[in-house]
Amino acid sequence: MPPVAKLIDIVKSGTLGQVRMVAIREHRFPFLVKVKNWNRFNYNSGGTLVEKCCHFFDLIRLFADANPVRVMASGAIDVNHKDEVYDGKVPDIIDNAYVIVEFDNGCRGMLDLCMFAEGSKNEQEISVVGDTGKGEAFVPEGVVRVGKRAGGRDGVVTVKAEDERIKYQGLHHGSSYLEHLNFLSAIRAQGACSPAISLDDGLLSVAIGVAGQLSIEKGRFVTIEEVLSS
Repeated sequence: MPPVAKLIDIVKSGTLGQVRMVAIREHRFPFLVKVKNWNRFNYNSGGTLVEKCCHFFDLIRLFADANPVRVMASGAIDVNHKDEVYDGKVPDIIDNAYVIVEFDNGCRGMLDLCMFAEGSKNEQEISVVGDTGKGEAFVPEGVVRVGKRAGGRDGVVTVKAEDERIKYQGLHHGSSYLEHLNFLSAIRAQGACSPAISLDDGLLSVAIGVAGQLSIEKGRFVTIEEVLSS
């Protein structure tokens, strides 16, 4: 998504200094109906934090530029799917959670998830704070804000983030189209260049989600080492 891509460029440029905190808020609509309602049960999906939030954990790790060490989460199924029954079973996927991720460089990340928040202007609000500045991205508003500590509130700059390759936003605000372009380029390169996302990136993003689900179940911090060794 253009605003998120813009924020990634800002962070990588060093504008914010050393990243210390990353926070992502996703306040959105409930899970959509899928084939045979597979996404309604943890045993099919691994749980909400795995099935959908692994993408955000990957993004947090990208901003932190570090590897996750341990995870603490609190979540529940409080509103959605309680009146649904499939083959005599009621869905058990959580619809809201807070997840804290600690990284090996001292950075911390947090995901604030709510899936009964249709009354929101932005579905995603991403905040990255470094030791010299702060950056934010808002979707679908398509806005990025950047400010330096030295400049204070009056120094915050707001820009509209767009990508001229996107002619129709469609699913995921145009990012699905860009992902397909990148995927096609990687195939055509025939090994000459690496994909933007590696297998390790995918593994660790899922591991964070699994750790979050376990943390909710067990009521304690769960280490990534514990997840990967099980």
